[in-house]
Amino acid sequence: MALPLLLSVALTFAWLWFFVRRDRHPEPLWLLARTFAWGMLAWVIAAAFEASLGHWLASPLPLVAALVLLLTALLEEGFKFVAATTAITELSFDEPMDGLVYAVTAALGFALMENVTYTLGFGSGAGAWHAVFATLAHALFSAPQGYALGGLHWQRGRAWVVRGLAVSVILHAVFNGLLVGSAGWPQLASLGVITLMMIFLAGRYYLAFEAHARQFGPSPYFLHEQAQKRRSS
Repeated sequence: MALPLLLSVALTFAWLWFFVRRDRHPEPLWLLARTFAWGMLAWVIAAAFEASLGHWLASPLPLVAALVLLLTALLEEGFKFVAATTAITELSFDEPMDGLVYAVTAALGFALMENVTYTLGFGSGAGAWHAVFATLAHALFSAPQGYALGGLHWQRGRAWVVRGLAVSVILHAVFNGLLVGSAGWPQLASLGVITLMMIFLAGRYYLAFEAHARQFGPSPYFLHEQAQKRRSS
């Protein structure tokens, strides 16, 4: 049991390091930690709501099962999104790339809680497989949300938020639907296509934010932090 739990923690922080390192102007550790903690709390709240939906997932009516999958995805992505938005009022949230960083950070906090609970509930083998696939999946689900939050630097309004959250929910619902469906090569191929699509979207968002960073240079907050460090050294 200890090994899958350690695997969950290791994978979570490995992916967190990977995504955070993509930011040209690193975010303050205290804010990353706070957002991560909000992501963990988001899982607790989402799980409380989802507890009443589990028996509907086994419904013989396909429409009911599909609606439950969609509602589950909406709950999880919605609460992850709220967790990520706790960072947008801070002064350090001052460039588009930050949206992707904090959305993924909240998602990985969510994933860690889910992985730990899954391992404790279903055992070591299932927990290890869940940690390998679900950790990255949650981060990729949140990439459209990160793009939406980052897009607020370019254009104000709810359209960015609605589009980003909608894409996240749809990807999550389709992914979960394939996981609970009958096993077979078509299912595996579809899962592969969805995963590649999520990776493509995350890469596209990252490149867009990189182009913005190259065009406009370091943010005022980053320059201020560097000046503070030079004065204190």
